[in-house]
Amino acid sequence: MLMNGFDNGVIPLLGFAMLALAVVAFVLALLAREDAYRAADKQSKTFWLVILGVTVVVDFFLGMLFLEIAGLVATIVFFVDVRPALKQVSGGGGRRSGGSSSDGPYGPYNGGR
Repeated sequence: MLMNGFDNGVIPLLGFAMLALAVVAFVLALLAREDAYRAADKQSKTFWLVILGVTVVVDFFLGMLFLEIAGLVATIVFFVDVRPALKQVSGGGGRRSGGSSSDGPYGPYNGGR
C-alpha cells in the first residue's frame, strides 16, 4: 500500500518538477545572447538549446527514467555552471557586488557631510 501511494503521488511530482526545471533552463538559455556563451568560454547557445530541448521533450513525452536523469544532470550543469558564467559576462551580476547599502549611483551617500 505504501509503495502504491509512492508510485501515484511522489513519482509524478518529481517528474513535473524535473519538467519545470528543464523548461525554465531552456527559456533562460534561449534568452541569453550567443556572444555571451563564447565570452564565458562555454559550449554554444545552439548546443545548450538542443540539449535542454531534448530534455524537455523526454520529460514531457517519453518518460524514460534513464534519459530523464541524464537530462536532469544537464539541467543542473546549466544552472550551476553555465548560467552564472553567462550572468557574469553579460553584466547581470546585480548590485550586490561590493559597496554598502548607502551607495548611490555615483558613489557613497554621506548625508551632506
